[in-house]
Amino acid sequence: MVNSLIVLKKEENETATTSSDAALEFLQPLFIVPEKTKAGYSFADIPLKISFKESSVVVYGIPVDITTSFGKGTSGGPETIRLTSARQTETFILDEKVDIYDKVKIYDLGDVKIPTQTEGGERKDEDGEKENRQQIGNITRTLSFLGKTIPKITSILYEAKKLPVMIGGEHTLSYYQMKALSSEKPLIIHFDAHRDMKPEYDGMRMCHTTPFYHIINDGYISGKNLIQIGIRQTDRQENNMAEKNGVVTFDAWDIHNRIDNLLVYLRRATVDKKIYISFDIDVYDLPYVPCTGTPEPFGLNPFEVLQIIKSIDISAKLIGLDIVEVALRNGDYREGTMATQTLFRILSQNYVK
Repeated sequence: MVNSLIVLKKEENETATTSSDAALEFLQPLFIVPEKTKAGYSFADIPLKISFKESSVVVYGIPVDITTSFGKGTSGGPETIRLTSARQTETFILDEKVDIYDKVKIYDLGDVKIPTQTEGGERKDEDGEKENRQQIGNITRTLSFLGKTIPKITSILYEAKKLPVMIGGEHTLSYYQMKALSSEKPLIIHFDAHRDMKPEYDGMRMCHTTPFYHIINDGYISGKNLIQIGIRQTDRQENNMAEKNGVVTFDAWDIHNRIDNLLVYLRRATVDKKIYISFDIDVYDLPYVPCTGTPEPFGLNPFEVLQIIKSIDISAKLIGLDIVEVALRNGDYREGTMATQTLFRILSQNYVK
């Protein structure tokens, strides 16, 4: 019996090795390795390197800023997160009394190679000014490429038993990773200043203000499996969409005045659940996010976010994570630091298995 168990264990290990090798062989050509990205470092860079096979968490960046409608800079998100996590922020988490690498083994694939990418773009105004057709074409081609590529990456990582962690980049990207994991029926926990539930914006169906409308409307998730946290800016149509579909909302005023209600609800709602966290950095209040494109007042502070992250029940299992709308402007790395510390605290929790 002992010998049979040894053989079985050996076969399982060989299968896992083959699966990891095949996954990495497929993924590597899609990426610019971390050391050749603008940051020049991998996420949370440490002297002892973790191999893809050894890893439990795989980080990948998508430096995209093509549909943002106000401030620009989210294409610098992966760069600022990597730099601050590697050069400024220690990996020992003081409030948890643990090093992040004692909790999870992290591997950084690098940044997705994007064939066509253009920053911003002109739009048609009331006077009938011509659209920049080339710009719109570039946006369409880039989103089409990402719409095919991100689900492939996510599915391969998940099948290889890795936690996919996407660092962006604008919030449009979250749709594609959530779509890839939708068959697992996760409870989606969405941190944001905005609902991102418009059917279209500025003539664009898929953009940074629409992913949560389409992920529900396209049938990938039920609104009842979406919890939106920190909301403080929306329009009537988005609000009606959320209410009609049973989306659970804890706006910023709920949290400031009655945070215990959210903490109790979230702990109960996540018991034995698969969860996905989509974290828009603008959930934080204005002073904490000096670079993001659509900051809003009345936001959350880091201590409130920390309480919320820690209130998720330990029996839950995180199956996907993205952190988006992180920007870099004029050498200001404060936002990258905030994003890094948020990622460390999520990844150090026991629901990351």
